[in-house]
Order: sequence, then structure tokens, then C-alpha cells
Amino acid sequence: MPVRPLLLLVLASTLAAQNPIRVRVDATDAPQRIFHVQIDLQAAQGPVTLLYPQWIPGDHAPDGPILQVVGLHISAGEKEIPWRRDDVEMFAYHLDVPAGVASLLVRFDFISPPDTGGAVYASSPSATRELAILNWNQFVLYPKGANPDTLGYQAVLQLPDGWKYGTALPEASHNGAEIEFKPCSLTTLIDSPVLAGRHFRTIDLGVADGRPHFIHIAADSDRALEMEPATVTAYKNLVAETGALFGARHYVDYHFLLTLSDHVSPEFGLEHHESSDDRTVERFLLDDAPRSVNATLLAHEFAHSWNGKYRRPEGLTYDGRDGGYDKPMKGELLWVYEGLTEYLDQILTPRSGLWTADEFRDSLALTAAALDTQAGRKWRPLEDTAVGAQLLYYAPDDYADYRRGVDYYPEGVLIWLDADVTIRRLSKGKHSLDDFCRAFHGKPSTGPAMKTYRFEDVVAALNAVQPYDWAKFFRDRVVAVTPHAPLGGIENGGWKLTYDGTRSDFYKNNEEVRKMVDLTYSIGIKVKEDDGTVTDVVHGGPAQKAGISPAVKLIAVNGRQYTSTVLREAVKATTSAPLELLIKTGEFYETHRLDYRGGERYPHLTQTSGQDDVLAKIIAPNR
Repeated sequence: MPVRPLLLLVLASTLAAQNPIRVRVDATDAPQRIFHVQIDLQAAQGPVTLLYPQWIPGDHAPDGPILQVVGLHISAGEKEIPWRRDDVEMFAYHLDVPAGVASLLVRFDFISPPDTGGAVYASSPSATRELAILNWNQFVLYPKGANPDTLGYQAVLQLPDGWKYGTALPEASHNGAEIEFKPCSLTTLIDSPVLAGRHFRTIDLGVADGRPHFIHIAADSDRALEMEPATVTAYKNLVAETGALFGARHYVDYHFLLTLSDHVSPEFGLEHHESSDDRTVERFLLDDAPRSVNATLLAHEFAHSWNGKYRRPEGLTYDGRDGGYDKPMKGELLWVYEGLTEYLDQILTPRSGLWTADEFRDSLALTAAALDTQAGRKWRPLEDTAVGAQLLYYAPDDYADYRRGVDYYPEGVLIWLDADVTIRRLSKGKHSLDDFCRAFHGKPSTGPAMKTYRFEDVVAALNAVQPYDWAKFFRDRVVAVTPHAPLGGIENGGWKLTYDGTRSDFYKNNEEVRKMVDLTYSIGIKVKEDDGTVTDVVHGGPAQKAGISPAVKLIAVNGRQYTSTVLREAVKATTSAPLELLIKTGEFYETHRLDYRGGERYPHLTQTSGQDDVLAKIIAPNR
């Protein structure tokens, strides 16, 4: 098993501290979404290729935001050095260093996209008038062929006056608004984002297992920073619950970087060894709907410190000898990397008190229903959604159930719940998936370190906890084409997926946060609440069969102007009355009559009489 243990990382860090490349980011124009970058590079005569990071860890895609790099100049002293972009490797810049030149100065600006631009992940909006999230991969170039683990960088950051910041990157000195960080490897630098803003708060979550934990919050207003004491307690519980789950920690200290704004990606998280880049809506801490729907965000990225950063599939990393951020990643095990993490965030959230048991079950019902009704299950196996992740992250929303998306996230919840319930059933309650997590992701406690794995290692670790044909278990659920979602964990856990005409509170909150009317399980459409735009149509559902397609606009329902209330009441009345929808497609109007008589239909979990409630045991606190 390839291993990059702590000792090697410490040695790499020592090497990186010698003659580091100095990168200075002037963020004083962050309110205008512009960052000014200067990089001092040592150089020798001859051809040089500089790379911009392309494959960003955690994004699982070649989405380094190179389109946002503008004003690139490379010079030696007063002399400008011409550069040329490679016509195949678009992230590579070629130049010839003249004789007698010992160093180069690289200057460029990085433009954070506006919130109206539709950019996502590494290219997503990262600055507003009041705050900024700085991911260092946006601000660096590095020599081709260099090992990111041993290539040293020293970062200097200039913030707007009055702004405060939080990061896991150790500070060397602080002079007014300028912060100089300690030298580190390029790997560590890119793994250590900075959150800064005018409205800023740090919450000390205390020390667990000798490791301090903090939540740093930047928001677009002071009001958004308010966190109820019960919520602070719940996040302290989250720290304790991860300790109980994994039995070890692989960081020196941990920093949740929580951005609260409606003008950066509102549902975004990126994992790091010692911190997490967590972004959600401005009123996340104030309003029930976003608090409930997005409650798992911090738990998910925190769990990645163990599953994703410390333990990582071979295909999603490099060893420094075979390329750096230019090496393509292979995502076939993302159903472990992301799917297991998604399951862990679902159980850590109620264990910590950030969700009630009802919220856990209602979220699980929505996940199960969404996956169980997909037309795309008839042709696309789950593994292909992982292998094709770099494409599917950018897939459009239309006919989503027929295409399938990055389903290894939500379906991972069902698969790993099934595995957890299976272990508990076979061992008669003596063991659980928690035992696998402790064995696979746990001792010994370290600083940031990485151990890679293959599918066979996952199977062997599960067999050590509970003997079973785990290879077949996963092949049947991941590799095979299956017409229905794997609901064994729910059904053997004492519950079943059912439907009725009542929306759960979680379902209502989900619609409120997404500002939509979700009639997926009745007439098979999702509609924007405000203007009636049909954002998606279930392939093979009543609306699609009636001739309605995504991206059209719903004008009237049974002859009455569309509102969300009018639409819901008309669907409810389909048990005894027809349903006609007036649709606008471009400049054309059409009336479509739906062949549907089922009324409103929403998913729930219903407890099975006489069966043990295993789900309740799974989400019970361990601290």
C-alpha cells in the first residue's frame, strides 16, 4: 500500500522551508473582486515551463480557474520576458530565461467571478464587498516537474483595512493589514485557504485530544454572525463525535472556515487536512430552513480530514515523482471518498445535535426517493458516475434523472447505511461501521499525513470487522446496472420508503431554500416558485409524457394564472379532476393535459411494525 507517512511529510516540509518561493497576494481590492499577485522565482538560464494548478484536490476535476488569470507579466529586473502558452497543455506557460538571470518576477491579477456568472467549484465566486475566501491554488505558478511536497513557498497577504482573517496556515508575523505566513510546501499552501472579512467572528470550540478547534465566520453582515449557544454546543459535540468515531486525529489544529453570503456559492464545501472551506447562505445561522437543509455541511468537510485527506484512493493523488497538479485524477473510488463521507455526515449531524431524528429520517427518505425513481438507473451504473465525475459536476439540470449526476454522493449514503446495518445484523449488534472507521482511518494520531488505498484494502478492512463477501456486496451496488436504489439499509433497519400527500417539514425547508415547487413524485416536474420556470422534468413521468420539457415556463394551471399555491391545489385535486398546464416555449404557447390521477405525493420513512429500529441506534450519540 503506497504510504506518505508523517515522517516523510515532516522531511518534505523541512526541505520546503529552504529557499522558498515567495508569493504575495494584495487583496485590498477584494471588494472589487480583484487580487494582485507577485511571485519571486529562482531561475537558471534556458527553457522553463511554469504550470498553473489544474487538478484541484477535492474538486476531482481539471477545473483550476485559469480563465480568471489576467495581466500576466514575467520579468527579470527591468526586462520583460516573453512567454507562450502551450497549445495543448493550456495550463502551461513556456519561456526562455536569458543568461545572467538568477530570478524571475511573475505578476498577474486574479478576478473572482461575479455571483451571476454561473461558475462553480474552483472557479466559483469567492469575494463580495464584505469578505473573501482565498484559495492559494488561484494565486500560484510552479515549475513543471517539481514535487509539490518539497517545493517551498512563503505566502504574504495584504488585507483591506479593518478585515480580520482565519486559516490553518501558521503565521510568522503580522504588521497591520499585512500577514506573513511561515514557509511551507506547495502542497500545504494549497491545502490551507484563508477566510477574511469585515464582519468576522472566531468561536473557540475547545481542545479535543490535544488539538484546538475553531470556527471562523465571515459574513456579509454582523447580524449573520450570531450563533446560538445551543448551536455552539452542537459543534463542540461534532468535534467530540468525530473523536469517538475515528479514535484518532490527523491534524495539529482544525479550523472551520464558514462563509455566510448569498453572493458566493451558497452550497459549497472543500476539504483540507486542517481546515474546511464551508460556504452557505447569509442567514444560515438565523433561519430554520437553511439551518436544517444545510446542517450537514461542516460535518461533511470535517469528516474528509480522515476520509479523503488522511486516507485517499490511489487514483486521486500523486507521489511527487509522477506529476503534481497537472496529473489527471481517477475517480472510480469516489463512492468511498465522497459516498462514505456523505453517509458519515448524515449520522454525525444527528449524533451531534445539529439534526433531530426526524430530520435525519426525512432527509434519508428524500435521498432514497430521488434515487429510486431515476430513469438513468436502467443504463448507467453508479461507478460510471464516479469515473465520469469531472464531466458530471458541470452537467445541466435538465432531464437529470435520465442522465444521472454525481450520484456517488447520495447513493453512497444508502450503500454505506446498508453496509452498517449488515455488520450490525451479522454480528448481532457487537460491531458496526464505526469499527471500520476506527480501523481504517484511525490510530495513530498524527499531523497531516496520507495513506492511499485500493478497493481490495477497503474489502479487507471490512472483513476484519465482520467477515462477509464485501467484494460482491459492492460490485452488486456499484458496478452493476440496477433499476432501483439500494434500500436494504432502510428496510433492514426497521423502516420502509412510503409516499403520501403531506410534505414533511424537511421537504418544505428544502423547497424554500431552493425556491422551487418540487412535484417530482406526482406529476414529475420541478418549478421555480417565483416565475414558473420548469427547471426539470422526470423522464417518463406524467409531465414528460404529456409533452412538457425542461426550461419552459408555466403560465397557467387549469386556466388560472400560475402561483405555487394554485399549482399545488390543482395537483391535489387530480384524484377527482383533470390537470391542464398552459406552457410558454420561446414565443409559443401550448396547453398540455396530464394523464395523472394520484394527487400530491411526497416521500417518508415509515417504521416497520415488529422490527428493531436500527436507524435510531446508528444516530445515537457516542460521546
